[in-house]
Amino acid sequence: MPSEKSARSSEKKRLKNRRIRNSTRTIITKATHALEGGSEQDVDASVSLAVRFLDKAVTKGVIHRNTAARKKSRLMTKLNASKSP
Repeated sequence: MPSEKSARSSEKKRLKNRRIRNSTRTIITKATHALEGGSEQDVDASVSLAVRFLDKAVTKGVIHRNTAARKKSRLMTKLNASKSP
């Protein structure tokens, strides 16, 4: 059983990480939906926002850098596929 102090700090970190992870997932989902059907400016804006959120999550240590790289790569692949005829 952890001490009270470490339990409190762990709970704070867990909640903070959860907020960051959930908002990142939401932004990625919105970018994916924009890629399926949306104007070119909206698509570019949403994908760049998703990339920014992924980079911030990596910087804060919420997700692993390789996971972020994989997600960014998949978004960029979809973006390039949507732009080509």
